[in-house]
Amino acid sequence: MSDFNELVHRYIATWNEPDADARRAAVAELWTEDGVYTDPLASVAGHDAIAAVIAGARSQFPGFAFRLAGDVDAHHGVGRFTWELVPEAGGESVVVGSDVAVVGADGRLRGVYGFLDKVPG
Repeated sequence: MSDFNELVHRYIATWNEPDADARRAAVAELWTEDGVYTDPLASVAGHDAIAAVIAGARSQFPGFAFRLAGDVDAHHGVGRFTWELVPEAGGESVVVGSDVAVVGADGRLRGVYGFLDKVPG
C-alpha cells in the first residue's frame, strides 16, 4: 500500500524534525485533530500533546535519529512497521520499536500504538 508507506515515511521524518514549529506543523498535517499516540511510556491525544511526546523523545536522545527498519505492512487503513533509533553518526540501534497505525477516512493518522522491542539497559 504505497500511500501508507508514504505516510509512515512522513511520520518517521516528523520524529526527526529538529525545528519545533516545523514539527508541530507536520503533526497537524499527519494526524486528525483528535488523534492519539500510545506507547509504554505515553498515552496522549491531540496535536499539542503528540508534538510534546516527540519533543521529549528528541531531548532524551540528542544526536540520534529514527529510521524505518523494514517494510510497512498495511491493509484496510491499518498498518504496522518497525523502527529503530540510531546514532546520527552511524552505529547500532539503542531503541527498536514496532508501531501499529490506524488511518482515518481523510487519510491522516487517527492513532499510533507503539511497542518497545529493545530499550537501553
